[in-house]
Amino acid sequence: MTTITPHQLSARLEHGEKLHLLDVRTPAEHAEVHVPGVHLAPLDKLDAAELADADGFAKDQAIFIFCRSGGRAKQAAEKLEKSGYTQCSVVEGGTMAWAAAGLPVERGATRVMSLERQVRIAAGAIVVIGALLAQFVNPAFVWLSGFVGAGLMFAGITDTCAMGMLIAKLPWNQRGVGASCAR
Repeated sequence: MTTITPHQLSARLEHGEKLHLLDVRTPAEHAEVHVPGVHLAPLDKLDAAELADADGFAKDQAIFIFCRSGGRAKQAAEKLEKSGYTQCSVVEGGTMAWAAAGLPVERGATRVMSLERQVRIAAGAIVVIGALLAQFVNPAFVWLSGFVGAGLMFAGITDTCAMGMLIAKLPWNQRGVGASCAR
């Protein structure tokens, strides 16, 4: 897996190269803002065989992977490489860095809360609830807060997030399923 900056990728696109761009964010995040020409395949539904067969992403062609800021794109690249893709590149900083660099994006009419923000809210809420239950119901509920803390540490160490994958499946994060821009 390699990385590429938004400006480097933009320069290649401006020179007329036909490149495969892949967005692995949720459909709701994609609907809010995305790079023109990117193909949506959410990380939690990413299937390497389907990508090659139905979507025309050949295993020997360069694929440039976007997410919000880079973490999910790395996971997607690792998953694709394990399935035989040989030229996966993560776009440094993801869609947020692309937009911040002033490069072209397509914006939808609605704004959505990022998946990372939803995870922080959910984790914080569970910790507070665990602390309150431990204080007022049963001291054993302190383990709920401890479990969430351990999960957050694991997520930080492994750069994976089970809670994020679960939250990505919630209905408000699935709006616009099947959305795709022309390649």
